[in-house]
Amino acid sequence: MSSIDIGVLSGGRSGEHEVSRNSARSIIAHLDPVRYTVTDVVIGRDGGWSVDGVPATFGQALGVLAAQTVVLPALHGPYGEDGTVQAMLEHLGVTYVGNGVLASAAGMDKEFTKKLLAADGLRVAPGVVLRRGSVLEEFRLPVFVKPARAGSSLGVSRVTRAEDLVTAIDLAFASDDKVLVEPEISGREIDVAVLEFPDGRIEAGPPLEIRVTGDGFFDYSAKYAAGATFDIPARLDAATTALLQDQAIRAFRALDCRGLLRVDFFLPPTGEPVVNEVNTFPGFTAASQFPQIWATAGIPFPNLLDILIATALGASRDSLV
Repeated sequence: MSSIDIGVLSGGRSGEHEVSRNSARSIIAHLDPVRYTVTDVVIGRDGGWSVDGVPATFGQALGVLAAQTVVLPALHGPYGEDGTVQAMLEHLGVTYVGNGVLASAAGMDKEFTKKLLAADGLRVAPGVVLRRGSVLEEFRLPVFVKPARAGSSLGVSRVTRAEDLVTAIDLAFASDDKVLVEPEISGREIDVAVLEFPDGRIEAGPPLEIRVTGDGFFDYSAKYAAGATFDIPARLDAATTALLQDQAIRAFRALDCRGLLRVDFFLPPTGEPVVNEVNTFPGFTAASQFPQIWATAGIPFPNLLDILIATALGASRDSLV
């Protein structure tokens, strides 16, 4: 069987550039070299492009992407995970892994994620949307202040004192022109990974519980500097596990996703789970939640990539063996 030409696209102009590059390096390391011929396409922090380490013009890079059998956009944050690159790939007519333009754009914007999920009957975290020039309200503390369209917890603050609120809002505005202020929700932090298979099945993996070391929250430092541990599967009863998995799949469908999604919940002591946010292309290093969840479910990293690629190609996984 001839190998499949795959372009792994990463980098970008967002604050998650290096997170994206780490995902791409891990993906490339776990792609079967017999099955795939890989081209490493990188968008620089300055918007410049390179192909396999060689600088390229925008037109040259587009030509390389258009020539691939499939593209895997391992991009996080604005200018990549938000539908912009997906629209470009659609225009090129190239098959790509993961979510399309609508799901990517809606999933990146926390305001509209909440609206779509709430319309489907899912419980979401309440919050107030601020834009530049908005009149600042009085909030019952503690609250979380976050950019509406950023990932990796960049620009997110937990505010416990009224005098720190303006600073937290300014920090969030440094990453986005739209900011969310949300009340703190007491409860366990549970992530659920959703995966679409080549035969059309949509399954949720075993729930993962995040345990942050120390007194902080799951911010950028905790995510990427060993500031948290993961329990997979989370210590939950069967009914709660089934409920979280069902709601994660409902979120996948409500956002019109394809391929994959990670849904992050708060599980309060009583009442329904609360969807905090979603991630349409979560981190993809071997230490990231999404691959770890599926490894626990019996799908190791290389096989997970095979499934995602086969689903994108619309073929059965057996055709890639």
